[in-house]
Amino acid sequence: MSRILIVEDDRAIAVALEDDLRLEGYEVEVARDGDAALAAARASTFDLVLLDVMLPKKDGFDVCRELRRSGVDSKILLLTARGGETDKVLGLDLGADDYVTKPYSPKELRARIRAQLRRASSQADAPEVTAFGDCELDLGRAELRRAGKPIATTPLELKLLGLFTRRVGRVLTRRVLIDEVWGHDTAITERVVDNQIANLRKKIEPSPTTPRFLKSVRGIGYRFDLEDVTES
Repeated sequence: MSRILIVEDDRAIAVALEDDLRLEGYEVEVARDGDAALAAARASTFDLVLLDVMLPKKDGFDVCRELRRSGVDSKILLLTARGGETDKVLGLDLGADDYVTKPYSPKELRARIRAQLRRASSQADAPEVTAFGDCELDLGRAELRRAGKPIATTPLELKLLGLFTRRVGRVLTRRVLIDEVWGHDTAITERVVDNQIANLRKKIEPSPTTPRFLKSVRGIGYRFDLEDVTES
């Protein structure tokens, strides 16, 4: 049974979410402010944190930031009434896995939750070899193969592709890619990231100009699509 932490200060919304998710078969706990959310997430293990952005004491962005700094790797799904691109990018930069903009339908929210839990399960059992299309990324051998033949790949490209295959289906901002692939203290521009993505697409995509796997998310970053990926 998957465990979900609901972080919502509006009592009516929190009760409705709790009842709905319990009916779906999840084990649920509720926190009503940012401090309570941090305490609960650090004291116990949750598969997913359903995190409202507008909270008393600490807002959802601060909670997300502190959870990731504390090493909490639960999936984080932000609930936000602010649908602007800047807020979405900020949440993803801080380590959120996805976001839903209010008002949302319960059906959509349940689908987003199921998708994140599936990804969490696949990542927990992540193999050393990930196959997609006619390519294979073999992290154990530090090798990328296409149609069974090794492709010349730089260590940076392998690290970048490894990050994407570990986070299939998740939008990764350019800032996240810089921090995790190049390093926090590296002074490079986002244009460098775009150039590396373009080079990588030439090696893995059937048609680099219309990517099937490594897709752009306009104004935010890139996503490695789950639907086109199989793992061995």
